[in-house]
Amino acid sequence: MDKLTILIADDHPVFRKGLRALLASMPTTELVAEATTGEEAIDLAEKLQPDVILMDLQMPGGGGLPAIRQIIQTSPHIRILVVTMFDDDDSVFAAMRGGARGYVLKDMDDDDITRAILAVGNGEAIFSPAIAQRMMNFFSARPALPPDIFPELTESERNVLRLMAQGISNEAIAHQLSLSSKTVRNYVSNIFSKLQVADRAQAIIKARDAGLN
Repeated sequence: MDKLTILIADDHPVFRKGLRALLASMPTTELVAEATTGEEAIDLAEKLQPDVILMDLQMPGGGGLPAIRQIIQTSPHIRILVVTMFDDDDSVFAAMRGGARGYVLKDMDDDDITRAILAVGNGEAIFSPAIAQRMMNFFSARPALPPDIFPELTESERNVLRLMAQGISNEAIAHQLSLSSKTVRNYVSNIFSKLQVADRAQAIIKARDAGLN
């Protein structure tokens, strides 16, 4: 099995050192480069095409948010995990709308950051508990939506999308809805097609932007 290639983009040398040590302990990952500015992150991403970028938001050279948008625009297959100290709504939603696949805080322990890296590397969307709670609070405060949101979806597909937006895996969705895993996968595929999104992360962002949660 090929290793996940990782690019670190962070201007704090102590934190980069910690990430290097963490990645060295993970047999399924390979660190390919480090960037200390947003501009370096863009250049290295284009040159090296890593599987995953661990992206800080506050950096010189434009910072992480513009880098996320530029990288996803030119290389949409690259998966970006934001690893930052900023947990405000503006930062979280700007990063996710820019195309980040996950958002975790730097104060998470190594085991949790490891799980986040592997999850994003496997195409999942993931949030640290504090960020997930913030997102839930944000959307729970929004007014109720009309029942015809995403009218192109069937009721079953809407139910699956709602659970996806809550961060629930396909296996857990199948168990909760008493469906087979194959049926859930078919629903997810239909959702991607009907919503014109490329992957699970984009579907979740679209659902949450519309208030489906």
